[in-house]
Parts: sequence; C-alpha cells; structure tokens
Amino acid sequence: MSSDMPPAAKKVLAERTHHGDTVIDEYAWLIKKDDPDTVAYLEAENAYTSEATTHLKALQDSIFQEIKGRTLETDLSVPTRKGAWWYYSRTEEGKQYGIQCRVAAEGDDPPVLTPGESLPGEQVLLDGNELAGDSPFFAIGTTSVSPDGTMLAYSTDFSGDERFTLRFKNLTTDELLSDEVPGIFYGGAWSGDGSTFFYTMVDEAWRPNRVFRHALGSVDSDPVVYQEDDERFWIGVGLSRSERFLILGAHSKITSEVRVLDANNPLGEFTVIRSRETGVEYHVDHQNDRFLVLHNQNAENFELAGAPVDDPASWTPVIPHRADTRLLDVDAFQSHLVVHFRRDGLTGLRILPEGAEPYELEFPEPLYDVAPSGNSEFVTSRLRLGYTSMVTPPSVYDFDLPSRELILLKQRPVLGGYDPADYEQFREWAIAEDGTKVPISIVIKKGTARPAPTLLYGYGSYESSIDPYFSVARLSLLDRGFAFAVAHVRGGGEMGRRWYEDGKLNRKKNTFTDFVAVARHLKGEWSGPIISRGGSAGGLLMGAIANLAPEEFAGVVAEVPFVDPLNTILDPSLPLTVIEWDEWGDPLHNADVYAYMKSYSPYENVRDVVYPPILAITSFNDTRVFYHEPAKWIARLRAVARGGPFLLKTEMGAGHGGRSGRYDAWHEEAFTLSWILDRVGVSK
Repeated sequence: MSSDMPPAAKKVLAERTHHGDTVIDEYAWLIKKDDPDTVAYLEAENAYTSEATTHLKALQDSIFQEIKGRTLETDLSVPTRKGAWWYYSRTEEGKQYGIQCRVAAEGDDPPVLTPGESLPGEQVLLDGNELAGDSPFFAIGTTSVSPDGTMLAYSTDFSGDERFTLRFKNLTTDELLSDEVPGIFYGGAWSGDGSTFFYTMVDEAWRPNRVFRHALGSVDSDPVVYQEDDERFWIGVGLSRSERFLILGAHSKITSEVRVLDANNPLGEFTVIRSRETGVEYHVDHQNDRFLVLHNQNAENFELAGAPVDDPASWTPVIPHRADTRLLDVDAFQSHLVVHFRRDGLTGLRILPEGAEPYELEFPEPLYDVAPSGNSEFVTSRLRLGYTSMVTPPSVYDFDLPSRELILLKQRPVLGGYDPADYEQFREWAIAEDGTKVPISIVIKKGTARPAPTLLYGYGSYESSIDPYFSVARLSLLDRGFAFAVAHVRGGGEMGRRWYEDGKLNRKKNTFTDFVAVARHLKGEWSGPIISRGGSAGGLLMGAIANLAPEEFAGVVAEVPFVDPLNTILDPSLPLTVIEWDEWGDPLHNADVYAYMKSYSPYENVRDVVYPPILAITSFNDTRVFYHEPAKWIARLRAVARGGPFLLKTEMGAGHGGRSGRYDAWHEEAFTLSWILDRVGVSK
C-alpha cells in the first residue's frame, strides 16, 4: 500500500472565537462543497481507502454473496387493506428497487401471494426501477393514495439531498397528471374528497416550516396554509385513520402544538387543539366523537387522554401515567384503541376494546421488538403488527380481537438453511460510572468459543431506541465466530423518558461513559477484542469513545458521523442547528454549554495517544450530517493521533442513508463487515 495520503491542509485557516475562546480550524476549507479542491481531496481519500482495503476484496465478495444468497430476491410484502383494495410491494431478482402494487379486495383475509407471480387484476402503482432509470441514486419520499382510491401522490429524489418532486397519477386511467411540485419534503396528506393534497417544504436551514395546499389541476401557485416562524419547531401534516380530520403538528424537541381541519373542508382553517406550552409534548388521533391525546403534561412517561371533538383542550385521563411504562403511541380504531408502550427495556402492545377490560399481548422470547404496522382501516376487528428479535426474522402477524388469536401471515425468508435454534440471545447489564445499570442485548451462534470477538453497536440520542432486531448481513459475522451486542446507553429511550433526559444537554457524557462501561463489562466473560459501530448521532458516540478510551477497542466504524458538533451547533445558518439546541444546548449564547460541548466534541479532543483503526463512511449529499465533519475529523486524527490507520470513504452520489439500491447497499455492508473482520485477523 502506498504511504502517500491526500494533502490534509491548506494555507487558508478558519478562526473561531466564542466566549473568549479562540480556536484555529485548519481543515475548515473542506466545508466548501463546490470547491474543486474539496472534491479532489475526497476522491483522493476514496482512492487511498480503496488501496488500503484492496486485500479485503475476496472477503467482501464472499460476504456479498452470503447476503445475496440468504435473501429471497423475488419476494412480496403482506397485503394491507385500504378501502376496496389490498396494497403490497414486491421485489424481483436483479432489480434494485421495489414495485408497489394493488389488487381489488375480496373478503377480509389478505390474498395469498406467490413470489414471482402476479395476481389476476394486479395494478402496478409505482415501479421504482423504471422511475430510477440509470440514476445512481433514487429514493421515494411519499406514496399516498386518495381516500377514494383513484389518485396517487408520490415524490422522488435523484440526488440524495432529500428534496423531492411531487407528482400525481390517475389510478383509474394510469395517466400521469401535468401537476408537478419541486422541492417538497417527506410526507403529505389528501383531503377527504381527494381533490386537494397538503404537503410541506423546508426553509434554508432544512427545517420543514410551511404547509401548502395543492388543488389537482391548478396551475396557480399553491397557497401556504400554515407557516411556522419559530426556528425551534418543525411541522408535518397527515390524515387521521378515520379520514375525518387533517392533523397538522408543530413540534420542537420539547414542545408540541397540534391543529386540525375537517378533511372534507380543505379550504377551511386549521384550529388548535391546545396552544403550545414549553415542555409539554402531545400527539393526536381521532376516534368517533373524541380526540385521543398522548401527552406528558405532569407525566414524564406520558399518559393517554380523551378530549371531546367540540372541546379539544379538555383532556380526561384514559391511561394514567406510570413511572415504569413509557407510552409511545396510540392508534385509534372505531371500536378499540391500541397503545404502543415500552417497559423494562422492551416494547409492548395494550389493547383497549370498547366496553371490555384492557389487556396486553404476550411474547415468549427474552428479547424482542413489536409494533403496530400497516393498519389503514378504521373499521376493523384485526390488528396488523410487526415482530422481530435478534434471532427471529421480521414477522407480520394479524391479531384477531374477537378470538385473541395471533395469526402469522409471513416471516421474512432466510435462505441457506437458517435455523433460529442455532443462535441464542441474552440480556446483560453493565454498571455505569454513577452506578446506573445499563442494558445490553447480545446474540451469538451456539457453540461459539468465548470470549469472542464482538461488534458493539450504539446510538444514544433523541430518545431513539435500538431495540433487538434481526439482520441477514449480521449472520456473516456470527457464523465466523463473532458476538453482536447493542449497548442501550442513556440518551436513547430504551428505559423510558428519564433514560433520555439523563443522556442529553449537560448530561450528554453519560452516553459515552455508558458505552465504555458496557465494553468493559463484556470483556473477559463475553468478549475478546471489541469493534464499535455507530452512525449519525451514534457516530458522535464513536468519536467520543475513541477519545475517551481508545485502548478498549480494536476498531471503530463511524457512519455519517456527527463528529464536529460544536462547530455545527454554533452556526444557526446550518440545517437543523436551532432545532438541535434543545437536544445539545445552545453554545452560541451560553458559555457553559460551549465549554461542555467542547469538552466532549470528537473533533476538538483528538489526543496524541494510540487510537484503534477507524473507518469513517459518509455521503457527499448528506443534508443532516455534512460530509466535511468526518473528513475534517480523519484529517485531524492523522495529524495528531498515533495508531490507526484512519480511513475515510465518501459516497459521492448519496445522502444520509447511503447508497439507495439494495444491491449497492449490500456491497457497502459487505465492505464494512470485511473491514470489521479484518480487525481480528479473519480473512475468509
């Protein structure tokens, strides 16, 4: 391998002064995305990384073939009922993207589908492969069928910057309308009569801040029906399952305000459920003569309330607050409610039938994740749910409320003779520096010698939980003698709202020290060498633990990593910065927050010590974590730290989620897993 690396500095230096602290950023020039020198630098880094990993090509190819060989490439989703149709998607061998279809409904049971065969009367709504054409990147932002089933709204992105173009298709004639709206955000909602579509757009800081109303066939500029001027808030719009109300939510990290509009009166005015009150979050669904309101007013883990449609600010408890149970969501149906909750680090479902006692569904595995999924019909006696664990592939069930029978509709096929009984999963607990017990989820192949090399995954921000999940690609590690573990660190939501509060703002360092405590707990009985992995805010975690305890890790994978948080959060002109102040604090106006963030920012705290090998993966068109954060971080690691090697790989035509096609994504995962295996000397 050549020792020549890309030049990592220019003569032009950026100087930052805040709260009396002056800092020189010698790599700030990499921020200039349109500068040919920046593009040349990133391409040189890619060439260097390619050369540094050329010996992994055979292993990478083997893992790709394993992922491909375990995947039923021609497959179908379980049909979901909506009105007079069953909707489903299918994939075909050799094609990168899914195909969305529907077929006329007959009876209450979903039709039996056979992979590779079309049902009589099948209608293709969208073929992602045809839409993508030869584009190296393609993504769909929304697909929404009008309530009467005659019109389709959909949006597409061909660059990865998450700005979509909205189009409409007449499903009766299969004709594409001339209506076209560029630059929209995710999501959207139809009016009740299907004449009007509501959508959102973002401001210059990539904050969805305006809702527009588009009347089909209109050539006039679409009017703004709501604009959110508070830079801490973002907005979204949807149609209630009952199709009675359009629901427009404005949310910050800590506060909510919801408006509703009669869905059959799209030209009307949205009215407020309850005016925003700092620190009070709430979400709304509709059932018959009442709204269901999930809120945290004097209820840290949230409670469920009901409110009359004609007096929506009057909340009466339906499920009171419990200190041991975090209420996550409520789904309202005509004759029952379904509450998704979290308790003891696991998710669950509570059914509230009209006129009968509530009850909870039970599942046999020690670790699992369950959630409602694909419940479009308001009038139904069945609940569609998704279930998975670290050994059980994603499974789709219907729960029949009258009989309380759980009916397995489909479990994702895993080819090649996969048997869940060959693997086992465990829950362990580490003790953090302050005595807090931190849960760990572990999966390993039975018979694997311990201590085993371990891939340890973590996230720990935004109350996002990394619940137990199945992965086909992970089998390539487990079958080579690895253990896989998830550190459920504070800052996530695994143990309730308090778990999140104890890992944000001026308690953010708990996220990092929890992860190190988990690594130290695993070493010995469970784990030999540990490679850590995390992405986005989990990439911040990776950078922080590399500074905090580099000796504990045999390698670090940081994907689209948020490793320069201080510089980013100091700049309110950047996407999402002001919104993020409720998560990280405001270092621009608060000297204490500035000092605290500077004390843990990975980029600011690279040390002259031996670091493990680090692989940073990013995307040039990412609008959430800019490519320059990992580029600057890797450059500083090379300049200051010892050890390594420190590698940077940039997808030049992708966004925050990486490459879009499934085969491309498998190649990328095979590359990453081959690098991980190489850290412990596994070469085949």
